Amino acid sequence: MLRAARREGPAIGVIIADASRMHCQLMATAMRRSRYGINVICTLTESQEALKALNEKQPDLAVIASNLHDGPLTGFKVLREQQASRSKTKIIMLIDSSERDIVTESFRRGAHGVISRDELFETLCECVKDVHQGQIWVRAEALRFLVDAIIESVPPRTLSAKGAPLLTKQEHGIVRLVAEGLTNRDIARQMNLSENTVRNYVFRIFDKLGTSNRVELALYAVRQQM
Repeated sequence: MLRAARREGPAIGVIIADASRMHCQLMATAMRRSRYGINVICTLTESQEALKALNEKQPDLAVIASNLHDGPLTGFKVLREQQASRSKTKIIMLIDSSERDIVTESFRRGAHGVISRDELFETLCECVKDVHQGQIWVRAEALRFLVDAIIESVPPRTLSAKGAPLLTKQEHGIVRLVAEGLTNRDIARQMNLSENTVRNYVFRIFDKLGTSNRVELALYAVRQQM
């Protein structure tokens, strides 16, 4: 259990956003009891709430989960809009698993740190302190992802070799629904298609875009702001 300790320097104003209200409160309690003088301004569970709070309160730092209550990868929506607004608030992305695409997209969208949900709360507090002091927080395995991404960096394809849109209107709609976290069955119902047809569409889209799973497809949608 973390114990209250003497603060070091001025308080660090922090906003926390996560899908689980309980997990928000656990993080907030750990930060308030840490020795780093962290002032948790508020905790939130949805992307629009987080964006409003960031705009109004302008904290020093925000811990944003990649998956929020209003959908998978909606934390990236917050990160993207913060990057576009040129906000001075530093963002730490809290991720469920250290997948290469999740890590690299976080930094590509302007995150100052990426930390796994599996880390101890004490480690999260250290991350907040270091990022606030101007450091970039990244574990060794995640750093390898970034180096590889720089070496292999190519922009996501949007046009065919002939200059035509790579995806049809129907395929574009399916990518957007995949990014919202819908299953093939859910997409089939929404688009009035058979589940097998949707499955074939998804595999065709994988082939066109060079992606191999739904996470990569969702991140493509994030990059293209679908």
